[in-house]
Amino acid sequence: MDTQKVWFITGASKGLGLNLAKTLLAAGHSVAATSRQPDDLIKAVGQKSAHFLPLQVDLADEQSVARAIEQTHALFGRIDVVVNNAGYGIGGSIEELTDAETRVSFDVNVFGALNVIRNVLPYLRAQQSGHIINISSIAGFTANTGWAIYAAAKFAIVGFSEVLAQDVKQFGIRVTVVAPGAFRTRFLSSDSLALAQHPIDAYTDVRASHAQYLQMNGQQSGDPEKAAAALMQLVNESNPPIYLLLGSDAYRRAMQKVDVLSQTFSRWETLTQSTDFTQA
Repeated sequence: MDTQKVWFITGASKGLGLNLAKTLLAAGHSVAATSRQPDDLIKAVGQKSAHFLPLQVDLADEQSVARAIEQTHALFGRIDVVVNNAGYGIGGSIEELTDAETRVSFDVNVFGALNVIRNVLPYLRAQQSGHIINISSIAGFTANTGWAIYAAAKFAIVGFSEVLAQDVKQFGIRVTVVAPGAFRTRFLSSDSLALAQHPIDAYTDVRASHAQYLQMNGQQSGDPEKAAAALMQLVNESNPPIYLLLGSDAYRRAMQKVDVLSQTFSRWETLTQSTDFTQA
């Protein structure tokens, strides 16, 4: 049985996407990888080959996305796994971040993934198979001070992934939303993280939160090579999960949030149920 797959990975010139692409190629899989800066991608991974297709793609441009997916299918004949990995962090209070800063974040972190999904689904439906992996973040389940817009984007990915999984199940297509914790990549460096251009002095708690995160750079507990191995294992599962946490920190934060939700919902159950029509 042929176990080699064709993977389409966005944001593959750095971070988890780069580690995944290199690991897959070393294992004999075929990879189409996108980046806004293809030179960086080629330098990190290599030139185009029989098993590697580097692509310059603007994920916010649907035509650019459609061309990339068409090129991938034309070269490899199929697409087995789609990894919506591209994204960047954005920090600041809602008051500090402008409409433009916020919209650009959603263009990359949310609408880019939707563009990929919208354009790849006709191919996956035709072959009646495929696995879509949407990379969210633990911030998409439990967020921290100073990261409201980033959390909003990552919460959106979790939300649409939940429904997407239901919508495409009949076609034999699987969907998993992955929520990583902190991994030792360049995510906390200036090329992957944007902070509010016009900070407001009064938001001292926000500044303190940002400082705490920036101090983690290079010390994160997550190993990106192990994350790549986990994603490879995921697609070979006969019954893969819709939700997958990566990293002990993500697990710890998620379980704390589950406890908070359970306690809060139970505490306010009476008020919650008081809004129903009274039965005669």
